[in-house]
Amino acid sequence: MLEKFRTARGVLRSLRVYYGHRERRAAMDRLYGQFVRKGDLVFDVGSHVGDRIGAFRRLGARVVAVEPQPALVTTLKLLYGRDRDVAIEAKAVGRDSGEIELKVNVDNPTVSTASDAFVGAAHGAAGWEGQVWGKAIRVPMTTLDALMAVHGRPAFMKIDVEGFEGEALAGMTEAVKALSFEFTTIQRDVARACVDRCAALGYRQFNAALGESQQLGAWRTADEIARWLDELPHAANSGDIYARLD
Repeated sequence: MLEKFRTARGVLRSLRVYYGHRERRAAMDRLYGQFVRKGDLVFDVGSHVGDRIGAFRRLGARVVAVEPQPALVTTLKLLYGRDRDVAIEAKAVGRDSGEIELKVNVDNPTVSTASDAFVGAAHGAAGWEGQVWGKAIRVPMTTLDALMAVHGRPAFMKIDVEGFEGEALAGMTEAVKALSFEFTTIQRDVARACVDRCAALGYRQFNAALGESQQLGAWRTADEIARWLDELPHAANSGDIYARLD
């Protein structure tokens, strides 16, 4: 009972953070409007409480929402389950299909992860104090290729899977027009590996938005965005890197 209460409290806190600001919603729509058009298909991989789903739907896109955490899947179904243009896949995404162990942060579900390395990197790191992954569950896992075989090829995909982004990209063999993936300064190696994977898939232009700023800077090459990552101060903490083919 106590665990359920803590999880519900964490979800409610996330809902307040991610849905509570009109200006943030407008900025998010402007950001994703650079990549998404009405009628497009979008993959939201690591949907959490679904604020990005809201942005994609406001832009008129159809959405495949992928989220392995049961409490968050329940939240997504409550928010979007009646929307015929939102398909919810209760799965993790990796390089292979099957099952995987998910480390759950009961008090902060948005940083639950399938990556042991992410948990290790966060331990003792400034800005990550107090985070505890005290529960583990087995969840089904699919690949981006498998999702595309079922739902079609998206115009854009957002990947935010707490240190497992490289594994997710390893399960995609053909590039989509544009994508984003989360990075953290505690795992720059994961972000660099994701840049390398994107370059190998044919992406030539890269950009970044720090934190929840929803603002892109200048477009860069793969080498330039890698140097930008290396030079970023630790206090920057996290953000999203964007990649496009042209």
